[in-house]
Formats: sequence, C-alpha cells, structure tokens
Amino acid sequence: MNFYKEAVLPSLKKSGHTSIWLLKIILPISLVVRFLDYYGILAYIADLLNPAFVYLGLPGSTAIIFITSIFLPLYAPLAIITSMSLTLRELTILALMCQISHNLPVECAIQAKTGTSFWSMVTLRIFMSIMVAVILNLILPQDMGMPIFAQSNAVAMNSIGDVLILWLKSSLQIALLILVIVSSLNILYKILDEYHLIEKLTKIIAPVLKFFGLPTNTGFLWLIGYIVGLSYGGALMMEQMNEGKVTKSDAGLLNYHLALSHSIIEDNLLFVALGVSIWWILGVRFTAAAIVVWLRRLHLRLKVKWLYPTVNLKIEEQR
Repeated sequence: MNFYKEAVLPSLKKSGHTSIWLLKIILPISLVVRFLDYYGILAYIADLLNPAFVYLGLPGSTAIIFITSIFLPLYAPLAIITSMSLTLRELTILALMCQISHNLPVECAIQAKTGTSFWSMVTLRIFMSIMVAVILNLILPQDMGMPIFAQSNAVAMNSIGDVLILWLKSSLQIALLILVIVSSLNILYKILDEYHLIEKLTKIIAPVLKFFGLPTNTGFLWLIGYIVGLSYGGALMMEQMNEGKVTKSDAGLLNYHLALSHSIIEDNLLFVALGVSIWWILGVRFTAAAIVVWLRRLHLRLKVKWLYPTVNLKIEEQR
C-alpha cells in the first residue's frame, strides 16, 4: 500500500468536501447564536425558566447555564459555571444536563442530514436532560461538598463589531480544527479498512453494542462518536451511508444512542476537572443511552406490527 497516494491524498480530498459541508451548518448557526446572546435573548429565555429549575435541585440562576448549553458547545456553559458559587451536587446535575443537551442546533442539524428528525433529536435531548436532573435530585446525596473553581472572565461584546470579530476568530479556529480532525479520521478509516481491521475491531466491541441495542455494523462509527463527538462522527456517518456501509435504520438507532452519550473523553474530562465524579457521568449517560435505544427498537417493532400485521420482517435476525 502506497500510504501517501492511496490513503493521504484521497482522504484529504474527501475531507475537504466533508469539512465544507460541516462548516455550512456550523458557521451560520454560531453567528445567529452570538447575536441572540448579544441582544439578551438567551438571558430572557433563561429568566422564564428560573422557577422550574428549583424543582430540579438547582438554583434558578443556573437556568442561563442550561440555555447557553443548548445553543453552544460545552465551553460556553463551563465559563458561566466557573464564575458561580455551586455545590458539587448542583454541579453534578448541571454537568449531566449540559452533556446531554449541548450545541443542539449544530449537532441535531448534522444528525438530520443522516436521516434522523432534527426536532426529534432536540425534543429527546431536552426531555432526557430534565428527566435525568429530576432523578439525580432524588438519588444524589444532599451533602457532596464544594468544587473548587478557577475564575473565568467572559469576553465582553460591546458592539456588533465585537460580535463579528469574535465570531470570525472562532470560525477560523473551528475550520482548522474540523479539517484536521476529519482528515485524520478519514486516513484512520482508510488504514483500518485496507488492513481489514474494522471487522476485527467490531467483533471486539460487539458485546458492548449488543448491550446498547446497536447493530454491529455501527461499531466503528460508535467509536468515532465516543472519541470526537457528534459533529465529526456525523460527517463520517454520512459518508458511510452514501457508500452503503450503514443503512438509514441502523444510523437512526446509533443517532438515538449518540444523542445521549458521545464524546466521552473531552466532554467528561471538562467536568471531572471541576470535581464531578466520572462514575456518575458515565453511569447516567450509558444507562440513559441504552434505555432510549431499546425503547426506540420496541417502538419500531410495535409500529411495524400495527401498520403491517401480515408482514414478518424478523428485524432481530437481520441484525
């Protein structure tokens, strides 16, 4: 195998198209969100949610953290969290809420490109965030101590010019990051495919996929989603669907799983560094993802049974 000609060059060409596709989704949405923040619309929405947050075991002021998380990547709510006085119990609840529901406009738009309804994903993630918070409020110890935060100062936006400058800087950074990550993933996939390692890797994690209710052919995409997240994983999923390696129904099940549990390295380390237990994070996200996928499979089977009572599809045998 000529590594440069057969792996690097084709991967870079494919990565260029994929990166442009991702940026067309991410950049306009990020600009809109910055203007929503600048004009105080995010803060206004947060004020409306203040009373409800008391019932989640959280002070009403934390509503702005959850709202910010819904529209932006995790770094934005983290900047707010580290400037507030929260208990470790409150931080644990917020960590799970933000991890399940963050950057929804971008991530759900990317999932929609792979055949899963945008609004289904938005609704699922917000609903599960609230359910997880309610359950954690019931089972977490009342006294878990206090986390130690490093104070963080947000960058002030005093004019539309400031908004555009900040957006342009972040856009250049994310464009470079996307190109590097997508290119690396494509090269990695090319190498694994060339040496028939994907099949071996899938067999190793097959028991894990079975537990989560996922098809075995989604193994590699599952790993990518767990390592680098939905945005980059979604791009690779789109390519594999176009190449016929993953069906729309299989991609749909994986989307339901990844909606609740993805990017477990970077996302988790961000909160673990603040003092949140990794076991609470992993335990809750794994459990929630497994429950959602199995309920989704049950819903699909019942739907087929009700709509097509004479058709025996034998879904489980096919998987």
